[in-house]
Amino acid sequence: MNKSFNFTKNKMKFLLIPVIVIVLGIVMYFVRGGFNFDVEFMGGIRMQVNVGTDFKNSEIEKIVEDATGLDAVIQAGSTSDIAIIKLPASESTEKDEENKNKAFDALKKEYSLKDEALMSAQSADPSFGKEVQGKAVSFTLLAILFILIYIIFRFDLKSGVMAIFALVINVLIMAAVYTTTNIAINTTFIAAMLTVIGYSINNTIVIFDRIRENKRLRRRGETIAQMTDRSISETMGRTINSTITTLITIVLIYILGVDTIKQFALPLIIGIIAGAYTSIFVASTFWAAWEQSSANAKAEAAAQKKSNKKK
Repeated sequence: MNKSFNFTKNKMKFLLIPVIVIVLGIVMYFVRGGFNFDVEFMGGIRMQVNVGTDFKNSEIEKIVEDATGLDAVIQAGSTSDIAIIKLPASESTEKDEENKNKAFDALKKEYSLKDEALMSAQSADPSFGKEVQGKAVSFTLLAILFILIYIIFRFDLKSGVMAIFALVINVLIMAAVYTTTNIAINTTFIAAMLTVIGYSINNTIVIFDRIRENKRLRRRGETIAQMTDRSISETMGRTINSTITTLITIVLIYILGVDTIKQFALPLIIGIIAGAYTSIFVASTFWAAWEQSSANAKAEAAAQKKSNKKK
């Protein structure tokens, strides 16, 4: 019998890496004061201003609030001299434009800025933001539900649950990347997340399909863990090759693309790597542990039943 690497035995060690990334994301979430929601999600005005020097959020906040009378949310941008300023929506688009001009004029005066310092400015109605958020959550949950139903129908309940478990980890890793890099969360995030969900579930299905084949023709004396390790090893080359070929294209897009494309490509790169990792080291290994536990419980129940009959 060919020996395979013991993936299932080391499943907790493999789980440690995504857990560390997710914990880092949670820490950065509180450090940055939450997600950097774009105006597509929150409504109102989002300005990105290069103030030309390091600043404290409280300083910018006071300047903007004194000028507009609004409670501003200030976050650091990609560099220490870029401020992301978010203002709540007012009763009209004209008022939003007036508030934007007031805020920027105050910053120009305080930091002696030129017009070019206003790097970008976006506005959106709050009702539109709520609608986008609602649709984003609905579409994501709907996609996960259909994936769960499909895998349960094609394989079994355990496979479906473990596949969704891996997908949740992937989504949390992507969210951690967004909080760590402070990339604005908008519809691009939803597109990247759904793309990663579809890609990673494909890798998971490939491995589960091989597990199902090997389960029917299990070798004599082979445990469920050993059969799973062998199945992972047999599909490892395909998973890695498909991941690398996909990453080559996306990395080139990230290198050659404009900032808007990079905001989509970067989390996609992280998500595809995370998807391949969880498919190999999480979904299948924890399925094996669950399957082995169920098999042991059935064996104990059968043994107990047999013992009771003898009595």
